[in-house]
Amino acid sequence: MPKPKHILVLRFSAMGDVAMTVPVLRALTAQHPELKITVVTRAFFKPFFQDLENVRFYEADLKGKHKGVLGLYKLSKALRKLHFDAVADLHNVLRSKILKFFFSGKKVVQLDKGRAEKKALTSGVSFKQLKTTHQRYADVFEDLGFTVDLSNPVFPKPKVLTEQLSAFISNKSFKTIGIAPFAAYRSKMYPLEQMESTIETLSKDYNIVLFGGGAKEIALLNQLEAKYSNVKSVAGQLNLEEELMLISNLDLMLAMDSGNAHLAAMLGKKVITIWGVTHPFAGFAPFNQPVDFALTADRTQFPLLPTSIYGNKFPEGYEKAASSVSEAVIISKIKEVI
Repeated sequence: MPKPKHILVLRFSAMGDVAMTVPVLRALTAQHPELKITVVTRAFFKPFFQDLENVRFYEADLKGKHKGVLGLYKLSKALRKLHFDAVADLHNVLRSKILKFFFSGKKVVQLDKGRAEKKALTSGVSFKQLKTTHQRYADVFEDLGFTVDLSNPVFPKPKVLTEQLSAFISNKSFKTIGIAPFAAYRSKMYPLEQMESTIETLSKDYNIVLFGGGAKEIALLNQLEAKYSNVKSVAGQLNLEEELMLISNLDLMLAMDSGNAHLAAMLGKKVITIWGVTHPFAGFAPFNQPVDFALTADRTQFPLLPTSIYGNKFPEGYEKAASSVSEAVIISKIKEVI
């Protein structure tokens, strides 16, 4: 069977998982310049893919015209007109399986999520590093006939900042740290009082740019900006493209096991992560970061860790597991890395 010339890539959500496709697609298209890629995902994620060679973007409007089985049928008809040869399903969910059904006759390779080994990790049966999500994505392309070497990544250059974006960097003689203190679940977050004390210390020597979204988060981050010098919040003020431009100019990002960690990593930034009830062993550590950049909760205090892959399951008392990482450890790791 001839190798595909045009691959359709499906990954609809979530932000971090979509961002994790970017370094893989960048390596794939650099190593196989003859290959065309069309990424099918939500409109919001379009800025992720704008710098990738030979990568086209196609919006899946899953809440509107592509909603439900009939909507997916419409989407499949529109996509067929692009004349792709094969499908890389990097999501492997009901929606992508329905699309696969409509693509009969095309070669489709689905992501192996490694459910059994992830279950073994969270149930305490085995505590070891699993294959990374980036490698799982690369394996899909391997099955389609394209090896992807992720070991020598190339990243885009930092974007030139507009005057509006430069204003978020308070002191031009300081290095700049992005901090994204929130996550989908509280159990994945560093307690805010400890995060505030970390920000207070760091703001004496570095510019701090705070990232977040949603009314409650915006209010909290604005309070921190008002309280400390050299601290600016971008929450609610920028669109995704502008945030990415700013992130590309950071010296380091401090984040939870969350989307912002992956945004910074896909742009080649140094990323230090704090982990609560989840663990980098599950394969969701940000791309191309040394193992010691992941600061994990204390397993002597919380022996059942990790209790969950996504942070939604944990026994009582474990929601504060991340608090076992001390502020001093975070600050000294940042100083060492930056």
